[in-house]
Amino acid sequence: MKKIELEIVALSHSITQTHSYAVVLGEVNGLRRLPIVIGGFEAQAIAVALERMQPSRPLTHDLFANFMSTFGIDLNEVVIYKLEDGIFFARLVCQGVDGEPVEIDSRTSDALALAVRANCRIYTYENILDTAGLYLTETQDTPPPTEPTEKAKSSSTSSKVTSDKDLKSLSIEELNTLLQQVLEQEDYVRAITIRDEINTRKK
Repeated sequence: MKKIELEIVALSHSITQTHSYAVVLGEVNGLRRLPIVIGGFEAQAIAVALERMQPSRPLTHDLFANFMSTFGIDLNEVVIYKLEDGIFFARLVCQGVDGEPVEIDSRTSDALALAVRANCRIYTYENILDTAGLYLTETQDTPPPTEPTEKAKSSSTSSKVTSDKDLKSLSIEELNTLLQQVLEQEDYVRAITIRDEINTRKK
């Protein structure tokens, strides 16, 4: 199965759900986005590496990256290879001092935090993008990886009220419209919930 290369294009927080974050992966040379819900600690670990910040003491992912470097283990790539019950599964594809490739299972959030530190490529497969990917139109610009934008913080009250409706009471057309509105607000955590509801209706 052909691998599709991804890159981290944004970190997003939820307007409607406190302490909820998503890392947004973008298809290289494509319009699809793959948002993945992550914890606050993992969001911080990714943000620190993206911003090239140097904490006074190594974070857990820094420690693991330093350990691999010290013992001559290279992280060649990260592969998000499975989506099951809304959970993404990832592998670290490494190479040791003997030159033999080794694959290590990992939580996707941890794998991405290490990928940023190792500056390695991130991949997934077409079936995962088909199931969980979101399409952006060419007029929509995804912000660079950073803290939540002022645009997201200042979304209108009416938009927030709309996003709090019971999704099950909405039609497919209304869900698709709401999804586009939420994407414009860059609330990828909420977008994931709406996307999952749409996918459930299609089954």
